[in-house]
Amino acid sequence: MCVRSAGTVVIVVDSYTPNKRSWVMSRIRSEHTKPELIVRSLLHRCGYRFSLRNHKLPGRPDLVLPKYRTAIFVHGCFWHRHPGCAMATMPKTRTAFWQNKFSRNTERDQDNQKRLKNAGWQVLVIWECEILRDPNQTISQLAHRLDPQKAAARNPCQYLPERRHTLRMAENKMHYRLDKSHPKHPGKDA
Repeated sequence: MCVRSAGTVVIVVDSYTPNKRSWVMSRIRSEHTKPELIVRSLLHRCGYRFSLRNHKLPGRPDLVLPKYRTAIFVHGCFWHRHPGCAMATMPKTRTAFWQNKFSRNTERDQDNQKRLKNAGWQVLVIWECEILRDPNQTISQLAHRLDPQKAAARNPCQYLPERRHTLRMAENKMHYRLDKSHPKHPGKDA
């Protein structure tokens, strides 16, 4: 894996065996991720109502706000190749496979966004690093993009929790979803 910072390239050797790496990669979520849970929670606190993963829209946006005709994608920096982000690294092994996969991902993202815009939807992309770095500022900017008049008249996001509380809340929601006693997740005996 290569890590770029300030013009230097650092090579990091994979510390996992191929089987362990396969297991780790299989556990990566495609929905209900920590950044997505943070965005959902904070938007809801700001008074915005939305639906999740509208299957009728191109690309199945993470959040859909029909009132504002807005589709929101919460993209992971690694998988969707956030330009200039330190989290958008390239794996050291099987680089041809990964380059092909990443290029398909970005092409599909651009195609879905173009199709949504042509259908009259506003498309907003929130990057993982932005929401983890400063969730309140990211949500305030998002609220301003959704409805500038409402955001200018009164700040709908004025009572957001501190960053550490926001991140802890998202982790607690993730643990709840992974709880083996939860009815949607049968235990070892099932």
